[in-house]
Amino acid sequence: CNVGFDLIYFSVHLNFPQHFLHLSRTVRQERLFCLVSVICSFPVPEDDVDLEALVNDMNSSLESLYSTCSGQQTESTPLLHNEPPSSSSSSAGSPQTGLRRSQPMHILAVRRLQVEEQQLRTSSLPAIPNPFPELCSPASSPVLSPGWQPATVHGFIVKIFSEDGMGKVVEIPADMTARDLCQLLVYKSHCVDDNSWALVEHHPLLGLERCLEDHELVVQVQASMNSDSRFLFRKNYAKYEFFRSPLTFFPEHMVAWCQETNRAIPPSQLLKNFLATSSCPEIQGYLYVKEVGRKSWKKVYMFLRRSGLYCSTKGTSKEPRHLQLLADLEDSNIFTVITGKKQHGAPTDYGFCIKPNKGRGELKELRMLCAEDEQGRTCWMTAFRLFKYGIVLYQNYKIPQQRKTLLSHFSAPVRSVSENSLVAMDFSGRIGRVIDNPVEAQSAAMEEGHAWRKRSQRMNILGSHSPLHHSSLSSVIHIAQLWFHGRITREESHRIIHQQGQVDGLFLLRVSQSNPKAFVLTLCHHQKIKHFQILPCEEDGQIFFSLDEGATKFTDLIQLVEFYQLNRGVLPCKLKHPCTVVAL
Repeated sequence: CNVGFDLIYFSVHLNFPQHFLHLSRTVRQERLFCLVSVICSFPVPEDDVDLEALVNDMNSSLESLYSTCSGQQTESTPLLHNEPPSSSSSSAGSPQTGLRRSQPMHILAVRRLQVEEQQLRTSSLPAIPNPFPELCSPASSPVLSPGWQPATVHGFIVKIFSEDGMGKVVEIPADMTARDLCQLLVYKSHCVDDNSWALVEHHPLLGLERCLEDHELVVQVQASMNSDSRFLFRKNYAKYEFFRSPLTFFPEHMVAWCQETNRAIPPSQLLKNFLATSSCPEIQGYLYVKEVGRKSWKKVYMFLRRSGLYCSTKGTSKEPRHLQLLADLEDSNIFTVITGKKQHGAPTDYGFCIKPNKGRGELKELRMLCAEDEQGRTCWMTAFRLFKYGIVLYQNYKIPQQRKTLLSHFSAPVRSVSENSLVAMDFSGRIGRVIDNPVEAQSAAMEEGHAWRKRSQRMNILGSHSPLHHSSLSSVIHIAQLWFHGRITREESHRIIHQQGQVDGLFLLRVSQSNPKAFVLTLCHHQKIKHFQILPCEEDGQIFFSLDEGATKFTDLIQLVEFYQLNRGVLPCKLKHPCTVVAL
């Protein structure tokens, strides 16, 4: 058997016909398959069998097979030959060839039979549903549609991104609102739930973003987004700040009925007029408008009403024949323009945009606007939200407060019996005594705390078992705080303050770029960002940090922040809201 296969291998590789090599790859594979099947069907030759006669017999059998597979008349050249063709043909009819010849089998018939058996087998099996329906679009195209959103048996798949660019996939039901999704992310990320988290709709190619309202359905918003858009999870302290200080958001010169009455409007009445459908407040002022199809901007006098945004074609005239409708409030949303000057050539950095809900997200469908300052942009965007949603915004603002009131009855800390039995003691004398006076007990507790801090500082200076020296500990203890952002630039700190809402008391700490040993406190006050340098100072061999040139000194930055959260000091306002960046 080994001798026979060696002969076949030698014949195929050395004496193969040259015209066979010029055939197509498919035809060669079919004919080689037939060759192997015929060779394997021959019986194993005995030792005394003439090998030359066996090869000649195989040639005569493969000639008929070659003509059958080719389907046309070709030159009858033996596939395996050991002698010239004349001697091969003469030896084919010799009486020594008494072997049983195999019948050739057509390769196409075998393939057709296999296909029929497979169809019969699949038709008898029950129908199995597609386990990945989200991979197929309605048009049976591999390209997904812009409004595509994956759905599962239990809900929809939504991907949320954090400030550091990392994302988290969440499965939500179809009726989940933006507030509920924020609560879910707060629970999963172990964040502090202070009702200031928001879900942001971000369009990087257009340079637009907006904060979703708490009552909006996330699935509906995702269906209207483009493939490049995404959801961001971040802080937004200014989401309902206009309910707390409306006069800061609505200056008198921009509200029309404030000028007509010629008297001061109380804050409560100001909000009632905006929320009530019977009243007709109006926001007016100059805005820069980008002309459709052009790169130029034009300064126009605008009016924002409940019916929409209008521009005056003749100065500041309010006559109906001089007003032109630019955008409808019901069928559109308002966005903040992130890169207005760089991407759209805006005249100022205070741009915003009105985008239709059913649009494709093209630039020609957007109404690009630009205000003179930050206060003007905030007024226009806040009035747009109030005119569109009305009392629903006030309900969204009140829901967290109502929940907090209901939970306050159950979340009050309950002291144990052992804690209730504790009393203040004074061990300064030879015999301990109970301190009955509560004022004296409180002062004793504060004195004990200061004594413990001084004792720990002295032990660190002299040398103790602490792994960190006190000077090194005070320089790194603030790294784990949420309000510390490390070595970021001034522009980056401005961007973070803008994103998380320009409310009074919003702050962060960073390393100074001009002085590596100093730090900078970035604070927002009256919608303006200010920077205060924190300088280190040395006293009695110990390093302190001061914000007012050594008048008030602190051992570390945590003490400094806690002090200015309770006392205004040299700052324009107290530190209220830390800029927080949480990784999902």
